Amino acid sequence: MSSKYLGMRQPIPVLYEDDTCVVFDKPAQLIVIPSPRREDRTLTSIVNAQFQSRLSQIKLHPCHRLDRDTSGVILYAKGKKNQQLYMNLFKQRLFIKKYIAFVHGQVNARTGEIKNPIQSNAKPSRRPGQSALTKYKVLHLYDQFSIVEAQPVTGRTNQIRIHFKQKGHPLVGDNKFSYRRDYQLKFKRTALHAFLLEWCHPQTGQKLSVRADWPKDMTSFVLQNT
Repeated sequence: MSSKYLGMRQPIPVLYEDDTCVVFDKPAQLIVIPSPRREDRTLTSIVNAQFQSRLSQIKLHPCHRLDRDTSGVILYAKGKKNQQLYMNLFKQRLFIKKYIAFVHGQVNARTGEIKNPIQSNAKPSRRPGQSALTKYKVLHLYDQFSIVEAQPVTGRTNQIRIHFKQKGHPLVGDNKFSYRRDYQLKFKRTALHAFLLEWCHPQTGQKLSVRADWPKDMTSFVLQNT
């Protein structure tokens, strides 16, 4: 792939597209927008280069966020007007987002909810946390880890990682809310993948469901540790 994709060997996979948006399968280890370090190589810069010849003057704008470590489904709007439209739908919680997470230990309850308030960053604070709700169900139990499906009903920053840390089952590979060195299982990133996004199209009312297959690194981890 040429240099116009800013170093990506392959274009970012497109999972869905219509006149208002494009849904991509984000690779891990790629930030969505520049951080304070002002990275040039972001998912947003790459997909805009990828679509430059097709969309001409229209820019792609992210409507929600995935962490640098997190892979999977992410929605971009075509133009600012559509971005505002979709961001309003996210604020109204009219999107369903589901993730696959690998967590340390065996989660006892096969289904449940985590309702603990969370802080907006990793550092302890005396300020009350924001209300947060994560629904989950256990898909598989192994000796050292569990595979869970997590649905963050609220959209707090780092919500899934914080909630499972609070529950005593931090995510495999997480080094922000727990310490990788404390666990025998190792993974090069936080084991979190956004596999499903569902919503009703704001113009047609059609129900849409977009899925992203597990990435290779998470599949390989399961094969190597079970």
